[in-house]
Amino acid sequence: MILEAAMLQVKPGMERDFEETFTKASDIISAMNGYLSHELQRCMEVEGKYLLLVKWESLEDHTIGFRQSSEYQEWKKLLHHFYHPFPTVEHFEKVNLH
Repeated sequence: MILEAAMLQVKPGMERDFEETFTKASDIISAMNGYLSHELQRCMEVEGKYLLLVKWESLEDHTIGFRQSSEYQEWKKLLHHFYHPFPTVEHFEKVNLH
């Protein structure tokens, strides 16, 4: 399992529209192969800042399966105009501490 983390900065005044649109876009990502779960967190200190966390079965499920799909084109169309600057997406794997 990998964790995709994206810090999203939404343009001022567009937060409400973004959250409503994100709810619709959630149906797209949750139907993808390898998708496990996702959550969107709103920053308490910085207006318009969100953290998107998505769990995937593998890195390729996100980078190839989702990012190279027609569904991703719809995701982009719905959401990418809300962001400035464009978010950085990083992937994490759990560290097993014994």
